[in-house]
Amino acid sequence: MPATIGMPDDFGLDAKLAGLADQYDEVSRQLATPEVLGDPGQLRRLGRELARLEPVVAAYRELVEVRSQLVGARQLRDGEADEELRALAREEIAELEGREARLLADLKVALLPRDPNDDRNVIVEIRAGAGGEEAALFATELLRMYTRYAQEHRFATDLMSLNETGIGGTKEAILEVAGDGAYSRLKFEGGVHRVQRVPTTESAGRIHTSTATVIVMPEADEVEVEIDEEKDLRIEVKRSSGPGGQSVNTTDSAVRITHLPSGLVVEIQDEKSQHKNKAKALSVLRSRLYDLELAKQREAQSAERKSMVGGGERSEKIRTYNFPDNRVTDHRIGLTIHNVPGVLEGQLDPLIDALVMADQADRLRALTDGDA
Repeated sequence: MPATIGMPDDFGLDAKLAGLADQYDEVSRQLATPEVLGDPGQLRRLGRELARLEPVVAAYRELVEVRSQLVGARQLRDGEADEELRALAREEIAELEGREARLLADLKVALLPRDPNDDRNVIVEIRAGAGGEEAALFATELLRMYTRYAQEHRFATDLMSLNETGIGGTKEAILEVAGDGAYSRLKFEGGVHRVQRVPTTESAGRIHTSTATVIVMPEADEVEVEIDEEKDLRIEVKRSSGPGGQSVNTTDSAVRITHLPSGLVVEIQDEKSQHKNKAKALSVLRSRLYDLELAKQREAQSAERKSMVGGGERSEKIRTYNFPDNRVTDHRIGLTIHNVPGVLEGQLDPLIDALVMADQADRLRALTDGDA
């Protein structure tokens, strides 16, 4: 491993990076041992750890090399009698100092405390808000938007529950998005989404404003949220039904679960089996309970630091989709994109990338202020 490089000790950067490089080398060593190669679970865990460390350690070692080159270039600049060589050295120093600054900035972001939920699967709930049938149609478009986004990023999706209106609108939908980093990409989508357009049913051509609420929750494991089924739950089974009350199954397969201590209610219906519906309902219930606990933690932390990106509170109006102006505006960071059709087709990365960067910048400022 290269020696530490004597950099300014921003946030203890030197020591942290050296420690991560040591950790990377140790994980690499363990991955080559027969014990780990014969244990699929250990192999997966250490493989994920190596993948997490690799870009940080690679950037650190590049920084070591850049600073080594800087030492040589400065010696050439200060000690060479030939003016032409000194000029070349000055050009090299300027280029190397730029690379050094970029690497340091990237490494500071990489060393920010990670959200422990970032790698989890995510459950997205979409509910029609103000605006009647137009709000329900907008909720359908949001469901399609997140499904298309997930597909583009090779995340798996499972439509766990869908409560539709008679003309294709969505009263409520629950979508599971599964894949590494799913929560990290979607966690800022929670809040009130607003649409401004002329509904197809509007004969006078007036612009209407409707809303839908998006709730984003990291999927919880059974061991993280303990539920005593006998004491805590009331489980009801009924016949599944489709739009307009049509039966979609001749058996009693729909499951409604009430969590008595919190009052939370989850209802899931599926064409296939009561067992599958119960498992899905329990998964959603665990995630809602886990999200409630996270909300309590965020509320406690907000007294110390309030993120410019926001905490995804249900009451926040986070984004407006304005059809007449072909404008999507995220109100938390003041970003406007003129491409409503593209965004609703799942082209969310420009918005999500900007939100992630804003959150990183805000956390860096908070860290700097805390060290001041």
